[in-house]
Amino acid sequence: MTASTVTRRRHPAVLLALLVVALVAVGGVYSLVSSGGRATADTRSYTASDVAAGSRLFKANCSTCHGQQAQGTTAGPSLVGVGAASVDFQVGTGRMPLAGPGVQAKRNSHVAYSDEQIRQLSAYVDSLGPGPGVPDEKYASGVGGDVARGGEIYRVNCAMCHNFAGSGGALTRGKFAPPLKNIEGKHIYEAMLTGPQSMPVFDDANIDPQAKRDIIAYLHQLDQRNNYGGHSLGNLGPVADGFFLWFFAIPLMIGAAVWLGRKAA
Repeated sequence: MTASTVTRRRHPAVLLALLVVALVAVGGVYSLVSSGGRATADTRSYTASDVAAGSRLFKANCSTCHGQQAQGTTAGPSLVGVGAASVDFQVGTGRMPLAGPGVQAKRNSHVAYSDEQIRQLSAYVDSLGPGPGVPDEKYASGVGGDVARGGEIYRVNCAMCHNFAGSGGALTRGKFAPPLKNIEGKHIYEAMLTGPQSMPVFDDANIDPQAKRDIIAYLHQLDQRNNYGGHSLGNLGPVADGFFLWFFAIPLMIGAAVWLGRKAA
């Protein structure tokens, strides 16, 4: 081995090149592993015509608040990088277009756009920057999920705001966690994925797709549950039970006691 060969091997550029190769390899392996657990639909199915049609819809109906390039204004946040899932959730649940100013956008039974138009708007926003995609039906439907495991995960992560039975609850400054009764599984999954309103984001690194499916299965099972013990009083917990006792049950018992006392006299 010659001295020139040793010199070339010890050249600083060689070490830098090895470091770059190692970083690229680690990044590639990580991307493969992390993408393997994602449960989003293939956004490559969005065509150029979908994006163009979504752009026209956006500029005609959404740009007043969100800006011509979806960059955001004082009236609405930027949509760059929020992903297709956020659009599908907000528009698909009737929260957007916003009916009026308020501390929180409310679910609306009237959805302003057709499924095709929602898909086109999602395609346009998805083209602006990487973000969560619309979940795959395999996971979003909740079919095949473990109800018992889903209940455990739900009670640990969600019940403190949405109530143990999904009845919703009050938050600070006039905000609220909405009830989760009879909600489409896709929208439950998208809410976990995007964190709308005051809700934190539960991405696939926090709660994996299978666990999300289990939660959806649990919530759908609650929709079918009968209250064999009597009226549920909205499943709002001890506050509702106490209200019923103080304002209905106790006055009824006092009235019965007074009536019986007068009758005995």
